[in-house]
Amino acid sequence: MQGAQPDKPIAPLRTSLIRAGLALAVIVCRLSLRWYGFPLGLPAFVVKYGGSLLWATMVFLLAGVLLPRLPRAQIAAIAMVIAVVVEFSRQVHTPWLDAFRLTTAGALLLGRIFSLWNLLAYGFGIAFGAWIDRFVAMRRVGQPKA
Repeated sequence: MQGAQPDKPIAPLRTSLIRAGLALAVIVCRLSLRWYGFPLGLPAFVVKYGGSLLWATMVFLLAGVLLPRLPRAQIAAIAMVIAVVVEFSRQVHTPWLDAFRLTTAGALLLGRIFSLWNLLAYGFGIAFGAWIDRFVAMRRVGQPKA
């Protein structure tokens, strides 16, 4: 049949939209944890590293939005590289970068203080993101995807 479009190109768009929605939900959770964690009496450990875990989950999901055709393992590897680069970028100090880190957006996106423990939280966050992505894919089509 001439001019008919295959159904396959729609799948990456749908996947990207679902991942974007999940990323938005994770962002809301992270901001809620950051703003209300201490007032609710949550321990500093939960607020600090829970935020790092959710940040990495967001990075995984946003990488998946941009690269919907890649398998989860490759998306996870890319997300971990991004997380490591961002963490080690905290060792770089320039006036404009330090000024950006003092803003709310800078603190939320890049953080302020270098910590190797964050890398562990990022690993868990990326694994959590991959699990959520797989769970949603299984629910959507009834079977797991790569």
